[in-house]
Amino acid sequence: MKQIAIISGKGGTGKTTLAGSLAYLFENHVMADCDVDAPNLHLLLNSEKKESYEFFGNKKAEITDKCIGCGRCLINCKFDAIIPGEIYEVDKYACEGCGVCKLACPVDAVNLKKGKSGNFYYSTSKNLSFCHAQLLPGEETSGGLVAEVRKLAQKKAEQEGKDIILIDGAPGIGCAATSSMVGTDFAIIVTEPTVSGIHDLERIVETAKNLRTDFYIVINKFDINIEKTMEIKHWCRKENIEILAEIPFDKSVIEASRNSKPVIFMKDSISAKKIEKIYNKMLEKLFRR
Repeated sequence: MKQIAIISGKGGTGKTTLAGSLAYLFENHVMADCDVDAPNLHLLLNSEKKESYEFFGNKKAEITDKCIGCGRCLINCKFDAIIPGEIYEVDKYACEGCGVCKLACPVDAVNLKKGKSGNFYYSTSKNLSFCHAQLLPGEETSGGLVAEVRKLAQKKAEQEGKDIILIDGAPGIGCAATSSMVGTDFAIIVTEPTVSGIHDLERIVETAKNLRTDFYIVINKFDINIEKTMEIKHWCRKENIEILAEIPFDKSVIEASRNSKPVIFMKDSISAKKIEKIYNKMLEKLFRR
């Protein structure tokens, strides 16, 4: 089974725009949205949820009625998660589950319990199988939730006889981003010709190299700043990195987003034609392995 991740060093580069179109170009595959903090691929796919699962991440402290109000948990908590009172309480959003309050409590009034951190789903859109998730506000177990999405995608791919898992990865270089790309056959890094785009491109490339993940570059909206595009191309040549494609700024992408559909369905779209070429190049690289 082949796995490809579409990633970016920052948000807003057009990663999901590309992934949403590739979702309809690829055949016999499962789609996975691993941006669990701010998922939006479902808006393009117009999917319908079929299965829902709860995700339990880090443990949270819970103070029982055995509490004598001594305040030792309050003194020792470094996250300001203890709320004083006749019986002390825990702010579940501030609690990091470190357990120091349980160690400090003289009457064993603190329990550590796994708390719900989010949900993950299996959905369908026409003939497309789609796995995605939503982390609850304030939770920090995004990497673990991404792992659950990928495991569910692999399970569905095996059950349905799919050959490919296509991942819309989380942006950046944090836990969710690394969990999105680790173990994939290769990644497509989407960047843009801006100061922040170049800076974050360098960081995600370094991350991919550390994870020993093969990757290729797509420069989106290359014509909004030709000088910065040339800077990216020069840097890629110096680093011996292959640029898969350059996509121009295209108003049809905006129109497609307004209508909640991938740009690949827009007639006479320059971006759609470029994405089709990217798809063909990806197939060549995927099955050449």
